[in-house]
Amino acid sequence: MKSYLAAAIQMTSLPDLEKNLVEAEELIELAVRQGAELVGLPENFSFLGKEEEKITHASAIASQSEKFLKTMAQRFQVTILGGGFPVPVNSTKVYNTALLIDPSGTELARYQKVHLFDVNVPDGNTYCESSTVMAGTQLPPVYPSEKLGSLGLSVCYDVRFPELYRHLAYKGADILFVPAAFTAYTGKDHWQVLLQARAIENTCYVIAPAQTGHHYAMRQTHGHAMIIDPWGVILADAGDKPGVAIAEINPTRLEQVRRQMPCLEHRVFV
Repeated sequence: MKSYLAAAIQMTSLPDLEKNLVEAEELIELAVRQGAELVGLPENFSFLGKEEEKITHASAIASQSEKFLKTMAQRFQVTILGGGFPVPVNSTKVYNTALLIDPSGTELARYQKVHLFDVNVPDGNTYCESSTVMAGTQLPPVYPSEKLGSLGLSVCYDVRFPELYRHLAYKGADILFVPAAFTAYTGKDHWQVLLQARAIENTCYVIAPAQTGHHYAMRQTHGHAMIIDPWGVILADAGDKPGVAIAEINPTRLEQVRRQMPCLEHRVFV
């Protein structure tokens, strides 16, 4: 592993597959122009609309999203994480799927989101992800890349479950992906502190692509795509507009923090 630049992309995805993919391509190109070798797209990057629309168009969203990720990785010669898109299970359910693709267009890792967001948020919005999404049953993978470090996958609501990230750290993760569409109400209080906690307790970099702004009806997301270092320092923050957060992933810094604070070696209960 060497030092390199990573990018966490921030989007305002809509119930419009083609428009979203055009925006995603523009932001990937922007990140690559700035030198990024690892690029993360947020949850729902290719479609963010009503649940019934998602189910109706799930097959098209899934096939076009996967094709898009492979095409972009090859075109720009970068490793890309597609942070979450629906892959049909049957006529009424999908898996919320994150996909990691290398510069040759080859799939490296796939993760089906296990923690589903079924919450009555105090701002009046009710979310029931399980109404259309089937929970994954497998712990998320860690992909060991000699060039980029070991990459651990997760999606959005997972960030509230620290045992998942301890598993990723136990499996050797250096970088934790947390692509999200975090609600505006919960995000203002919890997004940053949860990401910093996951970075600090596991002495890992965190790359957190995000959705931002108004998407449809009352759906509003927090934004602030971030990259955080293993000490919990925020290296880049995309604010509340579509854009890119870019920062250096430095193996020397990773080794320094793990040497200074060797908490992973001090675990008593595994």
